[in-house]
Amino acid sequence: MPAAPESRRSLTPVSRVLRLCLHALFLGLLALAAGRAVTGPEPHAGWTVAVCALLAAGYLAGALAPAVRNSPRAGALWLAGLGAAWAALLVLSPDGLWLAFPLYFLELHLLRLRWAIPAALVTAAAAIGGFLGHSGGAVTPGPFLGPLLGGAVAVATVLGYEALYRESERRRELIEELITTRAELAAAERDAGILAERERLAREIHDTLAQGLSSIQLLLRAAERTLPQEAPALPHIARARRAAQENLAEARRFVRALTPPDLEHGSLPAALERLCSAVRGPRVRFSLSGTARVLPTPYEVALLRIAQSALANVGRHAAAERAEITLTFMDASVTLDIVDDGTGFDPGAARAGGEGGFGLPAMRSRAESLGGLFTVESAPGQGTAVAVTLPLPVEAP
Repeated sequence: MPAAPESRRSLTPVSRVLRLCLHALFLGLLALAAGRAVTGPEPHAGWTVAVCALLAAGYLAGALAPAVRNSPRAGALWLAGLGAAWAALLVLSPDGLWLAFPLYFLELHLLRLRWAIPAALVTAAAAIGGFLGHSGGAVTPGPFLGPLLGGAVAVATVLGYEALYRESERRRELIEELITTRAELAAAERDAGILAERERLAREIHDTLAQGLSSIQLLLRAAERTLPQEAPALPHIARARRAAQENLAEARRFVRALTPPDLEHGSLPAALERLCSAVRGPRVRFSLSGTARVLPTPYEVALLRIAQSALANVGRHAAAERAEITLTFMDASVTLDIVDDGTGFDPGAARAGGEGGFGLPAMRSRAESLGGLFTVESAPGQGTAVAVTLPLPVEAP
């Protein structure tokens, strides 16, 4: 059976079986009508067999033609041709009445519902008229109820199947989205673990190895100044100081290599400005409030990653035209605000694991790991505002 024109979907095993059953039913009823015409007392047996053959050929041609499956206009023309040949069969033989049932299904699948229902009613009326014409005018409830009940069963069956198929498609899309989201969350957790380990190594090298080498270099330099120029140990001290200096430079190169690439070539405001200019889709503007200051690497990384995740959500879900990122430095804290004019969502549903909230837990976790506060304000149709506030570390006097 050709697929409905409004949904070009791949066939499931059940729908394939239903198509084969419909083909077999249509062709089997034609064979029955032709056989009864040949073996029975019908006066127009030759014409009946010819029309049945024409109907079978036309049906097979349409069922195999891609144009009928892909074009509503071609499907409607094919149905019109079948209907005309079927009307001729009704005139010749009362057995043509039984073809009304498969025709109902063809009309309901190939035509839009507002046209399929009238077409099914016309088919039922033709079947009733054909039966009355061959019965000699005898009126009984059977000729009226049979086609009407058959049409009602066909409509109920097709509509029920369509409802079940739509529900199945929604469940399939939900499962695919959940699988994709799980993979994204796993990748995000893996990247976060790698980044955290890089940051820890960078801090350890900077706070221990680099500081120790710097202290050794200072001590050796002081020893050089206190020893007389002709002291035998002076060349060894000079070589040790140069070795310490070279290893200190190497340690600092390790620390720079472990720094996130987005922050290698500038400050956090510069990285956020580059991020805004690289976004595709909505226009994103960056603004800085207050006096910028150098933040510890974990703070800069957390704020940058939250901005990246929030802008990714804007591009993926919000359908926004404009967005703005504001970085605000205050005396005891730093705040990052990301605001868009998109479609918005229900934050309560997002916290409960609903649609649209998959990136929020990771952003909240980053902020809270540094003792910060993460908030989301949104409503359907009113845009979204994401804010994160991190307390600045107390500087040593």
